[in-house]
Amino acid sequence: MVRVAYLGPRGTFSEDALRAAVGDQEVEAIPAATVYDAIVALREGEADRALVPFENSIEGAVTATLDTLAFDADGLTLIGEYDLPIRHCLIAREQIPLERIEVVLSHPQASAQCARFIRENLPQAEVRAAASTAEAVRTVAESDQPWAALGAESAARLYGAAVLRQGVEDEPDNITRFVWVAREGTRPSGSGPWRTSLVFSELGEDHPGALVEALQEFSDREVNLTRIESRPLRRGLGRYQFFLDIEGASGEQPLASAIDALRSKAETVRVLGSWPVAAPPGVPG
Repeated sequence: MVRVAYLGPRGTFSEDALRAAVGDQEVEAIPAATVYDAIVALREGEADRALVPFENSIEGAVTATLDTLAFDADGLTLIGEYDLPIRHCLIAREQIPLERIEVVLSHPQASAQCARFIRENLPQAEVRAAASTAEAVRTVAESDQPWAALGAESAARLYGAAVLRQGVEDEPDNITRFVWVAREGTRPSGSGPWRTSLVFSELGEDHPGALVEALQEFSDREVNLTRIESRPLRRGLGRYQFFLDIEGASGEQPLASAIDALRSKAETVRVLGSWPVAAPPGVPG
């Protein structure tokens, strides 16, 4: 049975994504305390795959995932993706009026996705961070304080809590893209258009237009970039690495030649993975 690490504990949206992504396939789901722990469990051989949140339609990239892939994922590769619609619920131990709630607890991504709801409906409440939405729900379910959590309806059922409001996300079209992580050498499965994700840093000559010139290698070959994100390189202020999502497979033209040309302009270029966007239910690879 395939072992899959995910952001736990039980009741997170990551678990919902895992169950939806694998369909009827039986897997051993391994909850991890953080995204970092889920990816490291794979790297250390404690899991066969990891499914981790990558990007949200409201809040953008999940920086913990980007940083872990950049700095702590040697020998690993991305081999697939799954999009999960996210519907946040306001959850408490029992039914209580919203004006009595003193603390709203959740993962920072969830709190940000519900920021307008909190401002308009819970102005008196203090917003606190939790390691995951499920941990937040579990905490309020066990507390005798007038606290509430933002999380999945499945977590409320799991921990015996009460749903006060459903659909409290600020935008109804709220989707999180999850990515499958595997060991290098694992072949992706699926069909249809491909997507490639890479990270590069340290352009050879730091001058006006250096980044534009690097990206020009893709536009000159009519290769479409679907996302660009910068993150600190952790080597002092003003030094960044750049994450790209690109249409196409990394080993096929014209993308392959564009990546080769980028290597001549950047000190480091690492392809994080290349996979078909459409895949049947089940663990890819």
